[in-house]
Amino acid sequence: MSDDDPMLLTTLKRPKGFIRYALVTSAIALASVTAALAAGVTPAEAASFVHRPDAQVLVFMAPLTLLLVAILFEVARIALRGALPAQAPTGRPPRRPWSPGRGEG
Repeated sequence: MSDDDPMLLTTLKRPKGFIRYALVTSAIALASVTAALAAGVTPAEAASFVHRPDAQVLVFMAPLTLLLVAILFEVARIALRGALPAQAPTGRPPRRPWSPGRGEG
């Protein structure tokens, strides 16, 4: 393959925001861990916290609530844009019943 091959060029490109996204999320994770350790939260303390019913409800409801908020955001974004996405094609055309061809049956 030559260096001018467009297929090669398109597969080597990385998303422009991926590196920035990875750095920001890593920084947030590091800051969260540092804040937890500075606040005195230890793994043993966190394990005893998990056995309380309030924590179990929080662990279940927090991701569920975030998912619901994300879905509502997408619905509002599409509705406020004013145009619905194009309808998907209906698929394959219906089959015709079989009939014998030339030299058959």
